[in-house]
Amino acid sequence: MDLSRSSGLGVDLLDAAAVRAAVREAAPDVVHHLAARAHVGESWREPEAYLHDNLAMTFHLLDAIREEAPGASVVVAASSELYGPPAQLPVDETAPLQPQNPYAVSKTATDLLAGFFADAHGLRVVRARAFNHAGPGQEPIYAIASFARQIAAGIVAGQERVRVVTGNPDARRDYTDVRDVVRAYRLLAESADPGPYNVCSGRPASAAELLEALGRVTGVGIDHVVDDSLRRSNEVMEVRGTYARLYAATHWEPEIPLEQTLADTVEWWTEEIRAGRAPACMHE
Repeated sequence: MDLSRSSGLGVDLLDAAAVRAAVREAAPDVVHHLAARAHVGESWREPEAYLHDNLAMTFHLLDAIREEAPGASVVVAASSELYGPPAQLPVDETAPLQPQNPYAVSKTATDLLAGFFADAHGLRVVRARAFNHAGPGQEPIYAIASFARQIAAGIVAGQERVRVVTGNPDARRDYTDVRDVVRAYRLLAESADPGPYNVCSGRPASAAELLEALGRVTGVGIDHVVDDSLRRSNEVMEVRGTYARLYAATHWEPEIPLEQTLADTVEWWTEEIRAGRAPACMHE
């Protein structure tokens, strides 16, 4: 269910009455709840807003579904950030929840709230614990989108070597192509039982490794510059998940190689910049 399409306008999920009215009008069979404030760095600057807004939006939507569409299948997008520093790798759904930043705390709360609505009210709520994902169209506040945008700008400018600024070059994250992630969400809505499911690739990469791969797929030289101001507080140095539970429920597995994700993202940004549609460059 897309509330903006069902109502003809964007619906403010912080407005409980508006959310209930939109759900009543849409009468959905399937709901994908992807709305959130979703940037770790910004959450350190605005922790109260993240904690309030992400939980309130999720509560208003689930409560509206409880009242107006209790038979709907619901996918609530959580985050691998809720696991915090893993005791062992790869991380599965039984790992303890120990969030290390305000965004992660807010997503942990929404994940637990989704589980509560399933247990207490009998709703069919699936919690998709998505690890990092990337691909064409992603805003450049995220790592791969930022790196690809910087490289695309250099390509458009005709540079043989491109300066790319990153934060911590060594922290490793588990990246999945966003098109594979969307496919996982759809399969979860169709066939998975309520509960948590990791959505991940199991293939971590650091910023330094991503830039090496971007150099290979684009054929340009890259001058890697580390900006210490972009390093995150309480940085978790490696995150790697297992999607075994998701595979058992849906037979999903990632299909798009990381280098294709990188190449497609650079190509998308190159077209956006040439067309004058690209926003100002931001970094991780």
